[in-house]
Amino acid sequence: IQEAFFLASSGRPGPVLVDIPKDIQQQMAVPVWDAPMSLPGYIARLPKPPATELLEQVLRLVGEARRPILYVGGGCSASGEELRRFVELTGIPVTTTLMGLGNFPSDDPLSLRMLGMHGTVYANYAVDKADLLLAFGVRFDDRVTGKIEAFASRSKIVHIDIDPAEIGKNKQPHVSICADVKLALQGLNALLSGSKAHKSFDFASWHEELEQQKREFPLGYKTFGEAIPPQYAIQVLDELTKGEAIIATGVGQHQMWAAQYYTYKRPRQWLSSAGLGAMGFGLPAAAGAAVANPGVTVVDIDGDGSFLMNIQELALIRIENLPVKVMILNNQHLGMVVQLEDRFYKANRAHTYLGNPENESEIYPDFVTIAKGFNVPAVRVTKRSEVRAAIKKMLETPGPYLLDIIVP
Repeated sequence: IQEAFFLASSGRPGPVLVDIPKDIQQQMAVPVWDAPMSLPGYIARLPKPPATELLEQVLRLVGEARRPILYVGGGCSASGEELRRFVELTGIPVTTTLMGLGNFPSDDPLSLRMLGMHGTVYANYAVDKADLLLAFGVRFDDRVTGKIEAFASRSKIVHIDIDPAEIGKNKQPHVSICADVKLALQGLNALLSGSKAHKSFDFASWHEELEQQKREFPLGYKTFGEAIPPQYAIQVLDELTKGEAIIATGVGQHQMWAAQYYTYKRPRQWLSSAGLGAMGFGLPAAAGAAVANPGVTVVDIDGDGSFLMNIQELALIRIENLPVKVMILNNQHLGMVVQLEDRFYKANRAHTYLGNPENESEIYPDFVTIAKGFNVPAVRVTKRSEVRAAIKKMLETPGPYLLDIIVP
């Protein structure tokens, strides 16, 4: 078990299968808690601390750049403090991937929030215009890059990642460092702090150019009278929780809106299945977060389709009395698939309407009634004017709670 946890948390973190045969499970055992680990082959393959010469090369490129950008992913989730210090020393603006949300505070003046297909205009502008791209703990996936040849085509690229398989897999870097990003950032910060070179960095004109882009192309959404824009509901949640809640999501449009309109200030504040894209992730992830973080507000921002995948976990949060708040953005559709159908397939619907075709005026399934069957308090809202009070009540109610928000 000790070796399994070490394997799961070292190198590129990931799941480990522990297979205990039935006959062993039925035997009496006296545990040895501090048994020595024997993983010589694995430990030998772990990346070594980055060479000083390589880190100095990175800083030389920073010194030569006029429009540098930090492109930060999930690989930086254990390096938030070091990343913030690096930005403080260099003044380089930061954009994050979906999995990188929270690794750098999204309300910081140097934050460009998320980039890519569902990212901000100004983040994508910055990457396109940059002359140096510092890619830390990322994999250059297609939702970020689009056409790979055109991505950061004006930039020199530095790629730091703990997984050698990711280096050069999609985009060939000019400088590659296979190392723990935390150790690399610590090394870079030590070199910067030990010299006066960073005092000559001047990216003021670059900052102003990006500020202009922020002013010109902010995030926005349409409103329709008393209909509830899903983005508005998330903004109200952000305001009422002061951006301090742990947010879990399912997979779909609601996931992207939650990424765009909530303020993420710290690593692992955002829990979402981005690479695998597993619908139904939100509720069980929120339950785990609530157990691990007593006293912290935990909200599952979910879609009706995704929530239905693991709706049975309402029993878990009720029986264990976990204070998980479920906020469903319910549009009666698999919204992200509908978006693709509308854009590319002439709006031909392939089982993406989730309501009752025989009575489209009713809300189906009735999540409020289902939640009450699990003895979980639940409320539905259909008007924009009801949203603030409903979210406030959700947050103030002890234990689990479900809020079904009907959106266009």
